[in-house]
Amino acid sequence: MYITCLDLEGVLVPEIWIAFAEASGIPELKRTTRDEPDYDKLMNWRLGILKEHGLGLKEIQETIAKIDPIPGAKEFLDELRSIGQVIIISDTFSQFAGPLMKKLGYPTIFCNELIVADDGEITGFKMRCPQSKLTTVKALQSIGYDTIASGDSHNDLGMIYASKAGFLFKSTDQIKADNPDLEAFETYDELLAAIKKAMA
Repeated sequence: MYITCLDLEGVLVPEIWIAFAEASGIPELKRTTRDEPDYDKLMNWRLGILKEHGLGLKEIQETIAKIDPIPGAKEFLDELRSIGQVIIISDTFSQFAGPLMKKLGYPTIFCNELIVADDGEITGFKMRCPQSKLTTVKALQSIGYDTIASGDSHNDLGMIYASKAGFLFKSTDQIKADNPDLEAFETYDELLAAIKKAMA
């Protein structure tokens, strides 16, 4: 019994923080988990920048409303869900993910929560569990599933290596170079073929 575990940003939808960096004109916010392996450090740094500029949840959600899935992502997901179970495991937040899940046909997503003040300021964040992607994959394995995982960033490597099959998708040249043992794909057709082969 297989469950495919996918990252969200960079794999199925564009990076939310990059889109918001462009919309807000704050280039520093383009830094993502592709650049910074320590997620807590990255998020606390982002929250500091938001506070400095007086920006909150509302402004980010306005940007997210304009984000569409990567072309082909929904079709890929639909095909994948027709042959097996799929869970999106993301370090994003439920307050960000909702509108994007609608555009993807409401797949299952496990993600985190933002702590938001009454005035809309994002004051903190609550991670679902430590190393959420790796922890979730191991939990699924503990209840009898074989996992197949794919993602693009540093924080996906744990779940990719822990799974029966794991693939990089639309990753950076540096991450690919640092992990030469992982197959890396650029198109949904390639990734789908690899997942089907792993299930066979």
